[in-house]
Amino acid sequence: MEGAHPGTGPALSGADAAAMAERVRRSGTSFYAAMRLLPPARRAAMYAIYAFCREVDDIADGPLPRAEKLARLDAWRAEIAAAVQGRPRDPIARALAGPIRAYGLREQDLLAVIDGVGMDAAGWDGPPDLATLHLYAARVAGAVGRLSVRAFGWSGPEADVLADTLGRALQFTNILRDVAEDAGQGRLYLPRELLDLHGVKATAPAAVLRDPSLPAVCADLAAAARFEFAVARRMLARAPRGASRPARLMAAVYMATLDRLERRGWTALDRPVRVPRAVKLWFLVRHGFL
Repeated sequence: MEGAHPGTGPALSGADAAAMAERVRRSGTSFYAAMRLLPPARRAAMYAIYAFCREVDDIADGPLPRAEKLARLDAWRAEIAAAVQGRPRDPIARALAGPIRAYGLREQDLLAVIDGVGMDAAGWDGPPDLATLHLYAARVAGAVGRLSVRAFGWSGPEADVLADTLGRALQFTNILRDVAEDAGQGRLYLPRELLDLHGVKATAPAAVLRDPSLPAVCADLAAAARFEFAVARRMLARAPRGASRPARLMAAVYMATLDRLERRGWTALDRPVRVPRAVKLWFLVRHGFL
């Protein structure tokens, strides 16, 4: 296992840094407070990673026609290549260029994020099978984790495995939290194997939500998320404490979300579940951000 890198790398300065900070602040992410408390160079790296992920996700979820969404994501693939080569043009790509050099952020991970949101932009032909769901999670969640731990100074095979494991846990939790909202947009991420196991034959999201066996499907996916969280926690016990802080914080917040989802139950999927701000502040203290 590679250890934590001692250097902090050059901090981003000027208009691009201000633009990234404002982009993250306006997003309303509950992790903005944690990012603000980081050392300047690591803060700039996390702002850039978050802004990039938000940018491409907004393209995939936006109102543009499918062909234009895919074209814009292709343009971002070219922009990432330019950032890696040291000649970025877009402000977000310029903000990424420094962390790419300083922390070894990998082009393949940045492209994986684009590939993941591209799966949404292209549209889903019915519920995904488990292999496809795992691929999607590895791209939209695991890749973000792989970028984040590198920005905190931890790299190597074990860091990557942790990021992918925790990514599955987080994405499964997201799916359970947003199942009703996603269905309203014509999307369903519950895996085909679990639907089949419980006799859910429908494939249209609205029809699946009306099926009386849906709570059993959700309970099984929640159990899968719990398993991934348990594996991730065992790995975090061996991880460099400072460099794994973002992973610890994400795990704590999302496990609390899953706890609340299970207490609410799986028959009122349109009732929102939120982790209280006070609990999130406690997690910030507990994991060394305050």
